[in-house]
Amino acid sequence: MDHQQSSGKGLPENAYKELKTGEEYHPIMDPAARPQEVTPYSVITGMLMAILFSAAAAYSGLKIGQVFEAAIPIAILAVGTSTLLKKKNALGQNVIIQSIGAASGVIVAGAIFTIPALYILELSASFYQVFFAAACGGFLGILFLVPFRKYFVKDMHGKLPFPEATATTEILVAGEKGGAQALVLVVSGLVGGLFDFMFSALGLWSEVITSRMISLGEVLADKVKIVARFNVSAMIFGLGYIIGLRYSSIIAAGSLLSWFVMVPLFPFMADSLGITVAAGSKLIAAMSAEEIFRGYVRQIGIGGIAMAGIIGIIRSSKIIAGAFSLAYREIFRRGEATGEQPVRTQTDIRMLFNIQLILLTAILIFIFFYSGVVFNLAHALVGVLIVIVIAFLFTTVAANATAIVGSNPVSGMTLMTLILSSFILVQIGLTGTAGMVSALIIGGVVCTALSVAGGFITDLKVGYWLGSTPRNQESWKFVGVILSAATVGGVMIVLNETYGFKGANALAAPQANAMAAVIQPLMSDAPAPWILYIIGAAIALLLVVLKVPPLAFALGMYIPQELNIPLVAGGLVAWWVSTRSKDEKLNAARISRGTLIASGFIAGGSLFGVLSAFLRFGDLDLMVGTWAETSTGEVIGLGAFILLFAYTVWDTMRARVEN
Repeated sequence: MDHQQSSGKGLPENAYKELKTGEEYHPIMDPAARPQEVTPYSVITGMLMAILFSAAAAYSGLKIGQVFEAAIPIAILAVGTSTLLKKKNALGQNVIIQSIGAASGVIVAGAIFTIPALYILELSASFYQVFFAAACGGFLGILFLVPFRKYFVKDMHGKLPFPEATATTEILVAGEKGGAQALVLVVSGLVGGLFDFMFSALGLWSEVITSRMISLGEVLADKVKIVARFNVSAMIFGLGYIIGLRYSSIIAAGSLLSWFVMVPLFPFMADSLGITVAAGSKLIAAMSAEEIFRGYVRQIGIGGIAMAGIIGIIRSSKIIAGAFSLAYREIFRRGEATGEQPVRTQTDIRMLFNIQLILLTAILIFIFFYSGVVFNLAHALVGVLIVIVIAFLFTTVAANATAIVGSNPVSGMTLMTLILSSFILVQIGLTGTAGMVSALIIGGVVCTALSVAGGFITDLKVGYWLGSTPRNQESWKFVGVILSAATVGGVMIVLNETYGFKGANALAAPQANAMAAVIQPLMSDAPAPWILYIIGAAIALLLVVLKVPPLAFALGMYIPQELNIPLVAGGLVAWWVSTRSKDEKLNAARISRGTLIASGFIAGGSLFGVLSAFLRFGDLDLMVGTWAETSTGEVIGLGAFILLFAYTVWDTMRARVEN
């Protein structure tokens, strides 16, 4: 059979559930078939998407500090294009388009978080430095993730929510299946997109509501440093539904610990801790709760993420050992019988080839460091070792974080990389200007590797659910990385020459500014806030004892409160609609319809977010009111969110069991 199964087929019932003993998952595209995947149409379209979205995401990230997720808009465009061209059996090709094109957002996120800091510090950064840092980091992100693909996407089936992968999969399936599913997705996409557009572009209400909108809340914020914050975005609400109540509650608990315990305590304990975080000239007692969180408490979250990563590495030791064992067998026992042929949907790049590519990438990084960054043999070797070790260790952390919450805490892990690499570089005598350049380039490579690893696990999970060939996704992802790295390098050079990163009208580049602020004192041998990292690490260890997932909790401590608490609202809807009936089939139908609605909210929010970004680029002001940032705007925002919540429950409960 040369083609996939009929386009009218949806995801199996056990797509999002843990499998029982002996139960298997059968994707939409038959593993025994040879569906169309890599074709001139899918490759060329994917390449065009990578270039287009890399340029747009780089501009967006540097101009307004937000890198929009490219995977979902690309999936929508892929479905629309294949429908317009009346392509039959386009599902496999759409996966390749999405996989190649989605390299754009993750490469951009990796590059713009660190490389612009060179311009901010008035250091030079040429096109080839930006390109090589992004491309080599992207290669490592792919290659280090390949040995863990089976564990994350197959062995952990139903145990991790994969919110962004779920939304992308639902879009591709609805586009292929058509009919009622596509209609639900379109309607919910319009509802969610227009809802977010109303506050982001029109200013009809506040995006973030806080406890300050009432007088008691203002008093608590000023006197006790206690503030509750809630983002009303339909996209975040949809993510919460897909993540589910368990994980969203754990994430929110981490956030509540940061904001309701640590932030109020900090003015009393900071001086005795002797903490040296660069947070401006203000006294801690005079800071707002938000400033204390950004300058100090967030560092505890970074320590928690780092320790959760170490714990994850230890727990994954059998998987890592299995990858090394497989590599050993391929290299030294190639003549032995290999047993039965693996199923198409479980075939990766050969482990031997993967290792050879890792070694080749390491050599390229060494040449790049030696001839274009440090110009010293020993320093270049140390730089390569830092990159390889940290990127490898944090790859599983990035993949796990993306699988849990749908976002990658890459800025926190990169900050930790900058601190560790700066400490090591100072010890070997690389300080000052040369040290700052080296540390930021190292940070750029690692940041891009982790960003790509986190994004790529989403692509591979989409492919697993649908029945794509992992080897095809893995192989062609390199093309997307190269094109995206070249595009980002060019756009960054042009934007630096046009706007600059310093001065009155400079580009915001908030993440890069934060990295620049951190790197200067480190290269002057100033102490890092180790005590805060240690506190975060201790909390992660305690969570292990309490059998609470430490990474989810640490993500809550690190990610701003307003992005965490709405997840619980979405999780509550998912729990409610799945437990109202004694008829399990009806509950399953409701949770499935809710997943489609939540995916529509995410897709609509992403697309309208891109539209809002372009309107801001063109300085086109559509704001219809001045109350968006006032208490009145927050009250209206709360009312609007309650209506959205009620609509979601109503629409989800309309599901019926199909005959």
